[in-house]
Amino acid sequence: MISEPLLELRDVHKAYDGRRVVDGISLTLGRGGFYCLLGPSGCGKTTTLRMVGGFENPESGEVRLNGRVVNGLRPYERNVSTVFQNYALFPHLTAQGNVEFGLRERRLKDCAAQALRALQMVELADKASRMPAQLSGGEKQRVALARSLVLQPELLLLDEPLAALDPKLRKQMRTELKRMQRQTGITFLFVTHDQEEALSMADQVAVMNAGKVEQFGTPEEVYLRPATRFVAEFLGLVNWFGPVGVRPENTVAARGGEGLAGTVEDAVFLGNCMHVTVRLFDGSTVISELPAQGALRAGDAVKVRWAPADEMRFP
Repeated sequence: MISEPLLELRDVHKAYDGRRVVDGISLTLGRGGFYCLLGPSGCGKTTTLRMVGGFENPESGEVRLNGRVVNGLRPYERNVSTVFQNYALFPHLTAQGNVEFGLRERRLKDCAAQALRALQMVELADKASRMPAQLSGGEKQRVALARSLVLQPELLLLDEPLAALDPKLRKQMRTELKRMQRQTGITFLFVTHDQEEALSMADQVAVMNAGKVEQFGTPEEVYLRPATRFVAEFLGLVNWFGPVGVRPENTVAARGGEGLAGTVEDAVFLGNCMHVTVRLFDGSTVISELPAQGALRAGDAVKVRWAPADEMRFP
């Protein structure tokens, strides 16, 4: 149970052109955590984030920060900061100038020193004088983070900030984001459609579908104990044996033994493992994730089995 909630969404609704985009979301976030809104394109996660940030207003329901209803308040009237997908850096300002901007708008003291400290935190102090055009995608993202973090918001909103980065840099920045969140203690609310990002970074994940939150829980809970079939399938591959779902890593295909009889159709090498596709005698196919060494080959006769504890069942 969350004590002293920082953010509460109470039965929040939003529609565009008569189409319900956010449909009765209720969510409570505590202080100092890393939270993710996860879901496919069009599920309402970015609209939800924009209502929290003050860029959109809900048609009904309440957005509460520190117990105070903030519906109708503008973004700068909330102690919330946002990092956008395109970073929105000012092209005519240096990295340091971008970080200083919000401080100067608030007429705070020691703007330069605070900006440099923020750039040090994101390991960019040596590039403080560079213009955005002289920075890589990852460096621009770090400047955008520093610009938001330097304002010491209670809540930092991140709208798919890693989407434009290459896969290797994305993985590196996941670690950096988690480190910065732990270091600052600021509550992060991160929007993504990438399951691996959400599971690797978040303390808790809200899985969204068609404007609703289908499940809110830890990464382990939503992956291992999904509340709905949609959650199970969105978070990873699932083999269906009638009403029973089993993930590939829990589906064993082996020569001999007990299980459902089938034939290996294909085996794909993925580096640390193999994905083996098996055609069962009823015509259905399943995928078994096996160690890369000693894997099966196309044409092998196998038996498919799993442990009852790994079964997922839904109404």
